[in-house]
Amino acid sequence: MLGKQISENKKLLKILLLIATAVILVLFFILNPSGDNLGWFSVVPPVFVMAFILLTNEIILGLIIASLFACFMIFKGAFFTEYVGQFFGTLMNEDFVWVILVCGFMSALVLVIERSGGAIAFGNLIAKKAKTRKGVLLWTWLLGVVVFLDDYLNALTIGSSMPKATDKHKVSREMLSYIVDSTAAPVSVLIPISTWAAFAANLLEANEWAPEGQGMLYFIKTLPYNFYAWSAVLIVPLVILGVVPVIGRMKRAEERAQTTGVLAPPGSEKIDLRGDEKLNIPDKPRIINFFLPIIVLIIATIFFDVDLFMGSAVGIVFAFFLYVPQKIITIKEFMVLLVDGFKNMMFMFAIIALGYTFGGLLDQIGFIQFVIDNAKEIMNPQLMPFIIFLVFGITEFLTGSNWTLYIIALPIVIPLSMALGANTALSVGALLSAGVWGSHICLYSDATLITSAATGCDNYEHALTQMPYGFIAAGFSAILFLISGFIF
Repeated sequence: MLGKQISENKKLLKILLLIATAVILVLFFILNPSGDNLGWFSVVPPVFVMAFILLTNEIILGLIIASLFACFMIFKGAFFTEYVGQFFGTLMNEDFVWVILVCGFMSALVLVIERSGGAIAFGNLIAKKAKTRKGVLLWTWLLGVVVFLDDYLNALTIGSSMPKATDKHKVSREMLSYIVDSTAAPVSVLIPISTWAAFAANLLEANEWAPEGQGMLYFIKTLPYNFYAWSAVLIVPLVILGVVPVIGRMKRAEERAQTTGVLAPPGSEKIDLRGDEKLNIPDKPRIINFFLPIIVLIIATIFFDVDLFMGSAVGIVFAFFLYVPQKIITIKEFMVLLVDGFKNMMFMFAIIALGYTFGGLLDQIGFIQFVIDNAKEIMNPQLMPFIIFLVFGITEFLTGSNWTLYIIALPIVIPLSMALGANTALSVGALLSAGVWGSHICLYSDATLITSAATGCDNYEHALTQMPYGFIAAGFSAILFLISGFIF
């Protein structure tokens, strides 16, 4: 009876949300027919999409409706045809194509490694090294810290490798996803030799804080102040060891896994990069069939200037010449597994495409610029880091596009901090922290989706179960930014 009442209340709230949003858009059309200077109206689509998803669990539908609202604000009567054009533009975007190819190749590589028996052998090895549940989870965390070159590489390799070991201890996929996600981007942004570091260093030079050729040196200056990344990474072992308790939906997920043996939440199969293939695993799996392709993948990624696309492509080719001569996979089966790898990622590809389109529309309606303009009004040297972290963390939570946030916000944050006499390294650290925090807990960010696909966990449940720990780390970070603004 209680469940039925809650369901009815959610339906009512969903209807009210749609009506309220429609009324706001009608008012917008009446008060601002030219579409110029959207102001507070630019907040409507991102707030709507988050509320809609939380009420309905429907991420795809929420992104489509919110995007149509944004298109209506910009293009009025031509909103539908323009939305189709915007979506097509996303599909043709070079960055989106890169993500599709990388994730597809990595999914295919995971499948052939599983088929070779490498994943089983690795799971058996971890089981020998870590005989307890806590030991397996600590190994997952440590491996995540070690694979720091790129957050995609981290999440896809560790997330897809560990289920064989964690399943033996009845670890919920929600818990595994949380550990993997919290040691992907947070670790990558703390290590100077990573894709995040290279990207941030270039932006610091482009925005004239760092002299030419010294971007990485100035990025290193921000590392002590990246409080969220440090907090997110260090809270994980505290959760594993029970110092920080398992709470909320995560607690229910762990109880489900321990008592019923159901490790993944309902709906996880639609995003699991392993799909539902029944693979014919060799009777005597060899650990070398796991380690060699992963080592080649990492070395190739480094060799090609930390390009995960080239690394994954080389990894696929190497796996072919490793497995086929052993006669554990035929040429025909290898090709089928490549196709299946891409097929298993289609649900994730759809959400990423819709998310990219939505993010681009938010940029067009000026949402982030509106946030920046209003945040500047309340800035002072002491409160600047605290305000940057909170405002842009929430902005990133609503948009899910961390690197885009950095591109837009750094040209404002750097000169403003200099003009106010604030600590620029601290202010930049606050912005970097905000991007990691928002992306970490966003319901439809690429970090959430890729981790979910790698671990085989429903992306909605992954986002909600790790969210409390993201807010714990964010709360601690906010206090540190507040204090640091007055000290430094």
